[in-house]
Amino acid sequence: MSKRIRKVLAVMLSVMMLCGLLAGCSGGSSTPSKKSVNIIVKVPALTMNTYADESIRTAAEFLNKAAADFIAQYEDYDVTIEVVQFAQEDETAAIPEALGTVEAPDVVYAGYFNISTYIHTGYVTPVDDIITSDIRNDIPDSWWESSMLNGKTYMMPYLGLENVLCFNKQMFLDAGLDQYVLDEDVVQNWSIDEWNTILAALRESLPEGSYPLMLYAGNNQGDTHVMTFLRMFGSTFFDETGHVDLTTTEGIEALQWIRDGVNAGYFPANAENMVSNDAYNLFINNQLAIVFNNSALDITMREDKEIGYVNFPSVNGKGLNTTFITGFQVYDNGDADKVNVAKAFVKYIYESDYIDYCAGALPASIKVSEKYAAELEPIQKYIGVADCGVNFTGNQPNWRGVRAVFYVHMQDLIYGEKSVEDVAKDLSDACNAAIDEGYAESTLHE
Repeated sequence: MSKRIRKVLAVMLSVMMLCGLLAGCSGGSSTPSKKSVNIIVKVPALTMNTYADESIRTAAEFLNKAAADFIAQYEDYDVTIEVVQFAQEDETAAIPEALGTVEAPDVVYAGYFNISTYIHTGYVTPVDDIITSDIRNDIPDSWWESSMLNGKTYMMPYLGLENVLCFNKQMFLDAGLDQYVLDEDVVQNWSIDEWNTILAALRESLPEGSYPLMLYAGNNQGDTHVMTFLRMFGSTFFDETGHVDLTTTEGIEALQWIRDGVNAGYFPANAENMVSNDAYNLFINNQLAIVFNNSALDITMREDKEIGYVNFPSVNGKGLNTTFITGFQVYDNGDADKVNVAKAFVKYIYESDYIDYCAGALPASIKVSEKYAAELEPIQKYIGVADCGVNFTGNQPNWRGVRAVFYVHMQDLIYGEKSVEDVAKDLSDACNAAIDEGYAESTLHE
């Protein structure tokens, strides 16, 4: 080979190599580099047990593992995901106060109890565009109802903890209420007439210093259970405008039922000064026949005594309970690429094997409940009544403000110095003043 030919070949090779590095060379193609996107996922310090992966002990570990697998298969962006765990007491600084800063979350995984109010910051974006029909149909309607506002879905339910009532079986047997003491491990439903019969029989049977049913109004602890009683005759508690209205026939009837129960001795003496833990301790000490319960409390209850389960009363006989949901929110901090990635990550969890990780608590997914039916046997009774849950916050903008005044007016009801009608009006007015304060500052992301 001549020197001239070798020189020509060398030049051609150099050109070919250059074309491989530069975009736009004729006769070749190149793949544009992906845009780099980093999203922040924030989660409180939550313990987490899941039958899908017994190595997982915290929600942060679950999210880190899901993030790594999501990144490995995602093609639209060059993604990094930073999972930030914060202490429960630091939630205000970690979420609402961080909005609009470089530390703002793009995804939050936490309990609805507080994060539902963040919808009103204007940063939480609806996620209906990532909810397929399969995802929608796989989660109970009552859970979606708690996730929506004005017809749009702002939260994605993942798992929950369901609060029903439990009762001391021996106290029921001693009161001649054998028909309500079942061998099956189920959550029962009793009609209003049955409730009245049961409470009267217990009051007659129980010794002085023991009581049939929990009631407390010392502070806002456990107030959602009391609010559930106020729905028993059909009150929705919140009206269609998102305000409290207990001046309806149904609301006044429920308040009157509690007032009558106080006068009949169905509730602990001085309940206006008690908190929910006081009621729980009375139950443990065999001084209370019926108290709140959930799967997290079951172990303690069962070590102490034989218990049965029942929903909160309702006029339709179906029963009510309070479901504490934990799930996802997506935040729009002004970067469309971050929103796209955040939504894709959340959707990935619901369409991959990571949906199975909700099996350990009460799964939002019906399919997961069925798949892990054997493992979830201890909480099957709760799964069976998941559609009886109420949206106790109403997703209104000042839930903390409502709770700050609610118990004060329940004290008035228990004291008996105000008429039931006056309590209904004053309670509604006080709650609505707090709600209006929240709405005055509310902005929804559209």
